Amino acid sequence: MYLMRIGAPGAEKPVVRVDDGHYIDVSDVTPDFDERFFAAGGTALLADRVARGDVRAFAGERVGAPIARPHQILCIGLNYSDHAAETGQAVPDEPILFTKSPNTLIGPYDEVRIPRGSTKTDWEVELGIVIGRRTSYLDSVEEAKDAIAGYCVVNDVSERAFQMERGGQWSKGKSAETFNPAGPWLVTPDEIPDVKNLGMWLDVNGVRRQTGTTKTMIFDPYVIVHHLSQFMVLEPGDLINTGTPPGVGMGHDPQIWLQPGDVMELGIDRLGAQRQQVLGPR
Repeated sequence: MYLMRIGAPGAEKPVVRVDDGHYIDVSDVTPDFDERFFAAGGTALLADRVARGDVRAFAGERVGAPIARPHQILCIGLNYSDHAAETGQAVPDEPILFTKSPNTLIGPYDEVRIPRGSTKTDWEVELGIVIGRRTSYLDSVEEAKDAIAGYCVVNDVSERAFQMERGGQWSKGKSAETFNPAGPWLVTPDEIPDVKNLGMWLDVNGVRRQTGTTKTMIFDPYVIVHHLSQFMVLEPGDLINTGTPPGVGMGHDPQIWLQPGDVMELGIDRLGAQRQQVLGPR
């Protein structure tokens, strides 16, 4: 299934995408794609409703993030071997973990705002994992597959000066408002033949900046979920950003940073595409 949320910010309704032009409203089954929905069985709850049809046409509604604000957004740094190389950093022995504030989550076509004091705002196309059930202390990597509700496109927008030059935690450069566009869909695992072989791309102002594939992940989605479960309880609906391939602004020579008026377009095979215009600070 392809889960979407459409409508004004704070008033999105849950739907199942049928094709580019049509959807099935499932708000009579669940009020939202949130922790309660995933904990109660997730897409299994929707099967009968989807089978009954009642297909409607999209009518220009805003597309929100495909999940409601999660309990937490967890992020894995330097998780692509070719990205680690472009930054000049060593390939990590274990996943590098940091967090983003959950209120960074926005829709895939919403505007991204450069924060006050920013000098180095950057882009990162990433594969997002959504957790499907309460998960801790998984015994094996194989078990992680059953804990995943689906996958989505994420833009892990970052402020590199805040992240790298201000000391403390990476989260400072990751948690500005609008810094986590997600969607347009949450795609269930049965729709993806091989999550470890998905092409990824990102353009800025029509110029290709990132081209990559999940093949070069150092830690694949199942390893990540298993690893995190050893250190914390993952709640239904939690979002995990799994790292980015090469081509971020920080990795170019000379480096390139986002400016007001720029347009980012990005996507991942089978997971759809996003587009965001960049705004200046408030």
